[in-house]
Amino acid sequence: MGTLIYAANTSLDGYLEDETGSFDWSVPDEEVHAFWNEHERHIGTSLYGRRMYETMRIWESDDWLANEPAVVREYAEIWRDADKIVYSSTLEVASTARTRIERRFEPDVVRRLKEESSSDLSIGGATIGAEAFRHGLVDECVLLLCPVLVGSGKPALPQGIRLDLELLDHRRFNNGVVYVRHRVRTAT
Repeated sequence: MGTLIYAANTSLDGYLEDETGSFDWSVPDEEVHAFWNEHERHIGTSLYGRRMYETMRIWESDDWLANEPAVVREYAEIWRDADKIVYSSTLEVASTARTRIERRFEPDVVRRLKEESSSDLSIGGATIGAEAFRHGLVDECVLLLCPVLVGSGKPALPQGIRLDLELLDHRRFNNGVVYVRHRVRTAT
């Protein structure tokens, strides 16, 4: 059975992006990129909302990678090797390999996917992540807390629900980013 992991870079005050939609403050350095590479290496399927998918699909193209560090090029390979499910009512076709589009987020389908998976799954994007949290589907939460306050924007975690968490791991990076990994204990 696969573990569903909600993973995100977030500001210290809990936002995925600021009020203008920018997340340039969360661009990882090589050490943090290497961490994400290792994390993503264990993911067999990534679940995305449309906006997150549109952000991530840049990894499909080699055009911009030639002069990037090896750790960045490695991430592109890891991303391409994973299956991707995109939840969108507006996206007509997927522009990346190993990708399928689902029109609606169906909690029972995701439960079956977890049960049948031999590897972990990730879920990315605030809206789709909130749905998974609300339906008790998220098993773990991996956050990289960036040393910045953005004041407002898109919250990284869903509002209006309570989850008791158990700290499984943590680490401080040289650039001040802090990694925390929690297991979801109960949803109420």
